[in-house]
Amino acid sequence: MSDSGSFALGGDLPVNRLGYGAMQITGPGTWGEPADRDEAVRVLRRAVELGVTLIDTADSYGPFVSEDLIAEALRPYPDDLVIATKGGFTRPGPGVWQEVGRPEYLRQCVEMSLRRLGLDRIDLYQLHRIDPQVPLADQLGVLGEMRDEGKIRHVGLSEVSVKEIEESRGHVEVVSVQNLYNLTNRKSQDVLEYCEREGIGFIPWFPLATGKLAAKGGVLDEAAGRRGVSPAQLALAWLLHRSPVMLPIPGTSKVAHLEDNLAAARIELSEDEVARLSSLS
Repeated sequence: MSDSGSFALGGDLPVNRLGYGAMQITGPGTWGEPADRDEAVRVLRRAVELGVTLIDTADSYGPFVSEDLIAEALRPYPDDLVIATKGGFTRPGPGVWQEVGRPEYLRQCVEMSLRRLGLDRIDLYQLHRIDPQVPLADQLGVLGEMRDEGKIRHVGLSEVSVKEIEESRGHVEVVSVQNLYNLTNRKSQDVLEYCEREGIGFIPWFPLATGKLAAKGGVLDEAAGRRGVSPAQLALAWLLHRSPVMLPIPGTSKVAHLEDNLAAARIELSEDEVARLSSLS
């Protein structure tokens, strides 16, 4: 996995750039237990065996199921493993997400994630969404307090604009941003460019559009066939090539898919290939 290169979150927390997103090791609608719990555990362990040092999760995945599985599969954690989690959503039911950014709720989210993951400190804690009903200073203020208390090492944001990042940086140091971004959806291009200028890690969620970019007959199928690689590998290689601050976290609940995804780190693209792929959007 060192083939993907590395990036130091906050300047002091190095991770291999191709990580793993643990959203899909839950049930349908990101709700409840996975269909195959043993396979989910195998996926997590295999990811670490293959050199993944960044696993991204959230308390809302399940809810709680993803964090519980990570602790079950991986404790005691390797020294170089960064588990990034998120808080700020409640889950009334499958496929339903509601922002809650009250400081007392966010403090509880952090404390409960620490307990479930079996950690004394969360290396990267991300505000899953900004709650428009709560002053931003209050939401980030409590995360800054918990960082000062030693319970959080670094703070990140999710699904934000450049303006929101800049405002947030007035309240707390922001080391990462997690926005929707992939080969065919680049609405966050300005955010990526801002992160690149400022040395902020950019974590693209939905990097494979939940499999659509890897599908047979999809926009990448022909190009992948010419290259002798899978469409998923090509999509991830394009992301890694796009920016040195890019930290893709493809998710899957199957070991075979995981191994295929992580092999993307070994693919080198020419400038012509990058240009052709970029034109597919």
